[in-house]
Amino acid sequence: METRAPARERRSMNLIAIGALLGALTAVPQASAQPAWGPCEGAERPKDLQCSSVEVPVDWAKPDGRTIDIRIARLPATGERIGTVFSIPGGPGGSGIDDLTYYRDSFTDLRKRFDVVSLEPRNAGTFGRLPQKCFTTGPWLTRPDTRGEYARLGVKIRQNAQECRKVDPEFFDHLDSASVARDIDAIRASLGETRLSFIATSYGGVPAVAYARLFPERIRTMYLDGAVNQLRDAPADARTRYRTYEAQFERFARWCDTSDVCGAPDVAAHWRKLVAAADRKPIPVKGEDATYSGFDLQVAAMPHLVGPGPAPEYPRWRQLAQAIATAERGDASGFAGYVKAGTGSLKPQSYVGMNATMCADGLRFDGYREYRAVRAMGEKVSPNLAGMGLWHRLGCTGWPAPVSNPAAPLPSGLPPFLGAGTWTDHDDTADIVRRVPGSATVRFDGHGHGLYLTGDTCTIAHANAYLTDLRLPPSNTTCHPTPSN
Repeated sequence: METRAPARERRSMNLIAIGALLGALTAVPQASAQPAWGPCEGAERPKDLQCSSVEVPVDWAKPDGRTIDIRIARLPATGERIGTVFSIPGGPGGSGIDDLTYYRDSFTDLRKRFDVVSLEPRNAGTFGRLPQKCFTTGPWLTRPDTRGEYARLGVKIRQNAQECRKVDPEFFDHLDSASVARDIDAIRASLGETRLSFIATSYGGVPAVAYARLFPERIRTMYLDGAVNQLRDAPADARTRYRTYEAQFERFARWCDTSDVCGAPDVAAHWRKLVAAADRKPIPVKGEDATYSGFDLQVAAMPHLVGPGPAPEYPRWRQLAQAIATAERGDASGFAGYVKAGTGSLKPQSYVGMNATMCADGLRFDGYREYRAVRAMGEKVSPNLAGMGLWHRLGCTGWPAPVSNPAAPLPSGLPPFLGAGTWTDHDDTADIVRRVPGSATVRFDGHGHGLYLTGDTCTIAHANAYLTDLRLPPSNTTCHPTPSN
């Protein structure tokens, strides 16, 4: 996931109108009846997981307008309850009900003092207001080399997004993270809580920051885990991201140079040669109507680099090494095979439903000039993965709806935050929490993403001490992988 900033061309919006609108949007939601908790649908749901729903406006600027029901779930406290921890899922568009289902054991100790509540946010693919294909399909992106190619990519993306938007324009235009944050505050009011404690994972960091900006007095604690950082502009975001990507590729290359899997020394040199050749002449996928450019190879490689490394039970680096070797022989099916296994598509798709949130949150280039500047930076800072710093933001080129949740500074008076992150997450998360005085981070010296949900006991212990007793870890705290990680 990417850090996000608003497009500059929209900064000339009328400030008086913005002030009036924000005044309306930050109004305290009317407390509704307590949720009517009952069993959750689905045989896979834990027996102690309870479900309900809360009614909210589609457009928070029109509180008396059309409404939707937001599904919520609760793992009740098992001991002496002192409050509610609200878990904000990632994605964007992940289901917090699924998080509480499949990662229930991670919350065992926390539940001794708290109810743990989450939601299926309005931007979840299972929400049902838009066709499911809007959340499971999207265009294959290309890397523009000219202003004309950039414009044509924008037309392609806009047409693709319009097919989903025309089904329900009002709903499509209100899938931003600030709307999700306001939904969360409506849930808080329905629970009868004055303040909430938060766990925000991955893209959940964006609605978490929006909540902090809109409702700072209603936060007891805020734990950010591998959080996407919206608070930097595109060049600053890219600079951090490129350094992170390159460091991760170098870890892979060092392993590869000492492994019998890769088959040739200096995998980095082989990789750069392969990428350059594929950009000149894309590599076919054997038996399929698809080809891989160098840009496609870089995008497809990144999930394997972020994920677990070379241990036998985690074969992602091995898969990547084998895919590179196959591609050097003129067949990109090694890349296409694992992309299709995870997404159903031969190449990575820029999902329309995901972009409906990210583009509304300002995850876009402000034009061709900024795109070219970020691309040039990537080619200098991250020669092995320069395309990855472009991919997400390119998916918003020509987007048919405006930025509705632009980045803005955090207010004063917030309680100290706690952040945690892996090799590929920590720097993004740390940049957010250091903006709040007194905050701290935990660095995980290893692979992965979403440490609390995936059960890292060291990180969970630090997070629980903070969430329960307001006790932050000392500076430079580091957790290390165990054999099970």
